[in-house]
Amino acid sequence: MKRVLLLHTGGTLGMTGPPLLPDAYSGVLTEAVPELEKIAQLDTRIVLNLDSSDLGPTHWTLLCDEITTHYDDYDGFVIVHGTDTMAYTAGALAFALVGLDKPVILTGAQRPLASLRTDARRNLVDAVEMATRDVPEVAICFDGLLLRGCCSTKSNARDYRAFDSPGIPALAKLGVDIDLGEHIRRPRVPFAPDARFEEQVLAINMTPGFQPQMLEMLLGMPQPPHGVIIAGFGSGTVPREKGSLAPAVKRATEMGIEVLVITQCYGTVDLDLYQNSRQLAEAGAISGGRMTLEAAVPKLMHALALYPDPHAQREERCAYLQRNIAGELD
Repeated sequence: MKRVLLLHTGGTLGMTGPPLLPDAYSGVLTEAVPELEKIAQLDTRIVLNLDSSDLGPTHWTLLCDEITTHYDDYDGFVIVHGTDTMAYTAGALAFALVGLDKPVILTGAQRPLASLRTDARRNLVDAVEMATRDVPEVAICFDGLLLRGCCSTKSNARDYRAFDSPGIPALAKLGVDIDLGEHIRRPRVPFAPDARFEEQVLAINMTPGFQPQMLEMLLGMPQPPHGVIIAGFGSGTVPREKGSLAPAVKRATEMGIEVLVITQCYGTVDLDLYQNSRQLAEAGAISGGRMTLEAAVPKLMHALALYPDPHAQREERCAYLQRNIAGELD
């Protein structure tokens, strides 16, 4: 029987009842979901117990360190996580766990484990099952779907089908049978995790009437952001006729601040398609391709930490951002 380590970080799944105790947590799970003992030899660790809106880069590093420390002792890993920022954590781990050759499966629930009609039991069973399979990716297992972590987004706060992966099919569908996709990635390099993240990243969701002065003000702060993500319209367009963003983007890149452009839509960015997007490329911005916001944020944070010198290492930084690291650009 394969060995699986379950790392608890908090979230809806474990809500209600007394505070979680490390020694009792495993017993609580197996009592509530006895099927788990038939799937794998399951060990548990309470790493955190936080609402996922409080989780960020320092916690991503902590989770990466936990997996690295116990990497040789287990066949797979399950992370119980709140749904609100689960996709961000999945993206961060996908970029940090370079050369991953074991499954790292994130799951959670829309209703607590102790509630009637909870989805927690199924999600836990499915996640532990997938942690024993040959799926060497960071993935989200939710409502019968296994989704690539760095392509996932939370799409519904009230439905059990809480996550989607726009533009890429599920890695697996868990129904009567488990159907694995043919596009599961395999490691091309040895396992060499690097969990550094630069937190000073700002994301801007472009709206009609956006005033470039707001970005200019941020650039003039004593400690401006080290990276900026612009979620543009369509294929990456922003206003040009009135209130062009290009001068502020040019100033940012000249200051060594990386600017990454993604789209608010499903699909991919093409900065050469229209003049309203070409102006950003001419100002030094980089296309984020089809990356979701949940992937773009941790990838930019990771790139800034890997290549901290904004001038001497800009070429390497840009190359990293445009390289398909974990399937985020598929």
